Amino acid sequence: MGGLKLVFGIGNPGFRYRKTRHNVGFMVVDELARRCGVRVKKRFCESVIGEGEADGGVGVVIAKPLTYVNRCGGEYAGLLREYDLMLEEGLVVCDDIALPLGRIRVRRGGSSGGHNGLESIIEEVGTREFPRLRVGIGEVVGDGVDFVLSRFNKGERGAIAGAIGRAAEAAVVWARYGIDEAMNCYNRSGQDTERESRRNAID
Repeated sequence: MGGLKLVFGIGNPGFRYRKTRHNVGFMVVDELARRCGVRVKKRFCESVIGEGEADGGVGVVIAKPLTYVNRCGGEYAGLLREYDLMLEEGLVVCDDIALPLGRIRVRRGGSSGGHNGLESIIEEVGTREFPRLRVGIGEVVGDGVDFVLSRFNKGERGAIAGAIGRAAEAAVVWARYGIDEAMNCYNRSGQDTERESRRNAID
């Protein structure tokens, strides 16, 4: 798999939202940037980006939008246009309440599953068929908005740290070898929960 790849983390900007569940996409791309030796500092429209190489010499653009989650689609579409990339050359990284805490899943496409960031991207690119990497943040407790904007508690931090590391690895595998290899390496369908299996059936 040659050519440039875009890895786009979904999250909310600002210190208030730092380390919240909804910002797992940012945490993953930050870890990916650390591993690639990339500084995600360059301003492009309403995003910050960094350019470098993943393992194997694959060129990557790592991006975090400065818009809020529900408006990130325009930034993703703009970056694809700026770098003349096709949809399959971009990977969207986001949180997912339908996956158990610490699980990750690579998908070719699918519905937004109620995620406002994915919905914004679907609206902007005109299709729901684009690669995404979902990171489980656990089942909602209490109010949904309050839950996704909360921080992980002490007992959850080990699981989410491991998931962030695996997700960064999965992004590298995707960039270097393609989505099939990433899915084969990081999806554990045999251990899907009943809830996730039901959702996958309608995605």
